[in-house]
Amino acid sequence: MSTMGDGTRAVRAGLPEPEQFGATLPGPVFAAHFHLSGEPVGPYTYGRDGNPTWTHLERAIGELEAPGEEVGTTVFASGMAAITAVLLSQVRSGDAVVLPDDGYQALPLVREQLEAYGVEVRTAPTGDDAQLALLTGAKLLWIESPSNPGLDVCDIRRLVGAAHAAGALVAVDNTLATPIGQRPLELGADFSVASDTKGMTGHGDILLGHVTCRDPRLTADVRRWRKVVGAIPGPMEAWLAHRSLATLQLRVDRQCTTALALAEALARRAEVTGLRYPGLPTDPSHVVAGRQMRRFGSVVSFELADRETAERFLSALRLVDDATSFGGIRSTAERRGRWGGDAVAEGFIRFSVGAEDPDDLLADVEQALDTVVR
Repeated sequence: MSTMGDGTRAVRAGLPEPEQFGATLPGPVFAAHFHLSGEPVGPYTYGRDGNPTWTHLERAIGELEAPGEEVGTTVFASGMAAITAVLLSQVRSGDAVVLPDDGYQALPLVREQLEAYGVEVRTAPTGDDAQLALLTGAKLLWIESPSNPGLDVCDIRRLVGAAHAAGALVAVDNTLATPIGQRPLELGADFSVASDTKGMTGHGDILLGHVTCRDPRLTADVRRWRKVVGAIPGPMEAWLAHRSLATLQLRVDRQCTTALALAEALARRAEVTGLRYPGLPTDPSHVVAGRQMRRFGSVVSFELADRETAERFLSALRLVDDATSFGGIRSTAERRGRWGGDAVAEGFIRFSVGAEDPDDLLADVEQALDTVVR
């Protein structure tokens, strides 16, 4: 499948060989245990260890992460389960890890837990490849690019090269880009990690995550961690996720096109400051992003004057839900500072572009901004 286009690959990924009168995508397998005589070996023995529905999904994601290559993907019950599986399967007391200090808001909780286990945690911003200065003696480097919610970008190839030279493994949180926007394994990373709750499944109705590795030993580590802690997805969620992957390219292309149009429109508004979108030619990260990203994502961030202005803007939107998360087919936006934990201004808006008609969505944003400045 390495020569196929992204849309064809997404539609066909992970499908089993066709069987006469069989379903194209077999339904979910609900089983706590499987028929098993003799020695307990084989692909499916007990529901916490493996499930045919997971297998189809894992193969599909692997084909998107690294077309034409043999990689191992492990699916989890959530993005955070995937993140912690990488970190806690690889580091031990006395090790050092490097995290971004401007990444997903749950990373500070991860830091607290790692430090409680005796792991040294070093942090630096995503932008300007600042994590390079902290790699000496580190066991693992965690990259989030573009960062959430600030949308900074780092040079992943450069950081991977330096980390490997220093003896560190590299994991990339690729949630915002998805595998059709950026392929971390092609950029040299050891782990490609994502919360599939977001753009991968795209409908805002599934909690899921995954980890993909080239090295079978790392895959085995991650799968063992999943088995030990039991952070397994339900078969229905896995089946729905696989079904949703078929529209990944359609959704993401529409979202990225509209996100760029939205960023261009916001750039013309005097009341909008701090605008960030890696696909915008004037964005500080555009050049680096253009070297490693194939699509620039569905999220645009910007600032309004203050908390009150941001909340009035959100209330005036008619086609955009005031909700957290991103990557869904329905546009969402939120004042990110309401959660705490992110170093953002009170008027900071994270806007996730959906699949609405671009003209309708942009008109809605314009009227909401007009309402704010009256």
